Amino acid sequence: MASCAALSSSLVEYFEGEDFYRCGYCKNESGSRSNGMWAHSMTVQDYQDLIDRGWRRSGRYVYKPVMNQTCCPQYTIRCRALQFQPSKSHKKVLKKMLKFLAKGEISKGSCEDEPMEPSMEDAVAGDMALINRLDLQCDLKNLGDNLKESLEREVKKKGKSTKKEESKEFIQSQDRNEELGSGEPSHAVEVHAVPKPGKGADLSKPPCRKAKEIRKERKRLKLMQQSPAGGPEGFQAPREPKTKPNQPKSLEELIFESLPEDSSHKLEVRLVPVSFEDPEFKSSLSQSFSLYVKYQMAIHQDPPEECGKTEFTGFLCTSPLEPENPPNGPDCGYGSFHQQYWLDGKIIAVGVIDILPSCVSSVYLYYDPDYSFLSLGVYSALREIAFTRQLHEKASQLSYYYMGFYIHSCPKMKYKGHYRPSDLLCPETYVWVPIEQCLPSLENSKYCRFNQDPEAADEGRSRDPDRLQVLYKKAILPYGVFKQQQREPGEEAAVLQYASLVGQACSERMLLFRN
Repeated sequence: MASCAALSSSLVEYFEGEDFYRCGYCKNESGSRSNGMWAHSMTVQDYQDLIDRGWRRSGRYVYKPVMNQTCCPQYTIRCRALQFQPSKSHKKVLKKMLKFLAKGEISKGSCEDEPMEPSMEDAVAGDMALINRLDLQCDLKNLGDNLKESLEREVKKKGKSTKKEESKEFIQSQDRNEELGSGEPSHAVEVHAVPKPGKGADLSKPPCRKAKEIRKERKRLKLMQQSPAGGPEGFQAPREPKTKPNQPKSLEELIFESLPEDSSHKLEVRLVPVSFEDPEFKSSLSQSFSLYVKYQMAIHQDPPEECGKTEFTGFLCTSPLEPENPPNGPDCGYGSFHQQYWLDGKIIAVGVIDILPSCVSSVYLYYDPDYSFLSLGVYSALREIAFTRQLHEKASQLSYYYMGFYIHSCPKMKYKGHYRPSDLLCPETYVWVPIEQCLPSLENSKYCRFNQDPEAADEGRSRDPDRLQVLYKKAILPYGVFKQQQREPGEEAAVLQYASLVGQACSERMLLFRN
């Protein structure tokens, strides 16, 4: 046995059985089921391991949905931040913010914070950019031999297209000049066929072409006219530019694009530790609370009595995570933080996040409804992904952005799947599976085992419950010793259930409080 003062560890109080409560997604009065425990304190590594087994915290309460029984299964989702590429809709949000900051422009149209069902083009744009960048290598040696063939095929296809009756068709334009700059594959170029007689078309003139296509052809012809000594006839392989002109802008370039000195607005993002002892946290608490009340009442239609300071502090200003500042960790350390968005001297949004050994975990976001036109939900998520990448530079293990739970059966929650590339956690074997492989199964069933290997098991499962650590009467002892002193009915069943849910590693590190 050991004294509880001799070991700094997580201390949890497990609630036996399963809780039934109203589902906030489908509104089933008793359809949501979960297991839960109260975390008096918790190390960041223990919480990292728990969320990698499907757990999630709300204040100090840590819960795990009973996935095969709950009405709306909640799958842990993470974005691979280092490979993330913003989609077209993400870029629009970032440009909208820059225009607002620079000129005070307010975009017209929908002010929805998250798109319910973005177009397929938006959903896969990030994936395609990633695939192009990682998987394709531009081979300069083969370009000279292939360029002429490529151009000849284009000319033949264009000739055939003028004879067809369809209004337009697509051809694959082998734009070698662009490939040299970006390493991207061929792009589909829209070519309009000759208009039919009787439609006001002048048949004596060549068919109309887009200006962009004409510019590309001029570049290709210029390359063909150059023939240096020792190179393939009719082709010159240009030197690789220092900066690739056709490379899409990175997330950081889009976010931190320089603004004019006379910008209309100034946005500042501050990282504040969740601690009532921190002067910056304390000084901004009143303003942050007022913003929370405004958000909850306007966006979630909560009555004022449900938006009190007790609810606010218990939910968003209290964390079981013990701050840690190891030498190989990020400069800000690990723990719970508020990422405050200050616009012209006032807080317009607060992102509550946990910084853990392997990830930045998003807990909650609340913002000023008056600025809904800025799509602050999307914008803050992109800022948090960029922040994850920044932390990775100092802490190499930290490379993921956890977005909470993905709920495929709830349309409002499916937007999380649009931050690609991302993975879902298998609820049975606790391995990560790319979301593209999971979606077909989720279309057929709310609950799915994503691991396709039928023989695969939970590698981190509890194998030796007797090694589980118990805190009993201010003493720490293995469960194997503790159970010999207990005759409480149901005690063993509760402890075994707890051990199976947290896994062997956490059960040996965390202290399970028993009285």
